[in-house]
Amino acid sequence: MKSYKFKTNINCGNCIKSVTPFLDELKDAEWHVDTNDKRKVLEVKTDSLTEKEIIEKVHEAGYEAQPLKSGILGGLFK
Repeated sequence: MKSYKFKTNINCGNCIKSVTPFLDELKDAEWHVDTNDKRKVLEVKTDSLTEKEIIEKVHEAGYEAQPLKSGILGGLFK
């Protein structure tokens, strides 16, 4: 299962309620938003979706999502 992480503007519980119906439409995906992280990180675990498909669904919900890159350099720019 692949795991994708995105920096978002999903800031609070009400934002999560707004985006939930859209992200729940993603088949074969588990998702979670960490609003305690200053980057408001959305993590999506999936076997079949692409990064682009996830970003498009977040945009459809009215929010922004930018991929967070993993690895040594990705961890430096939090």
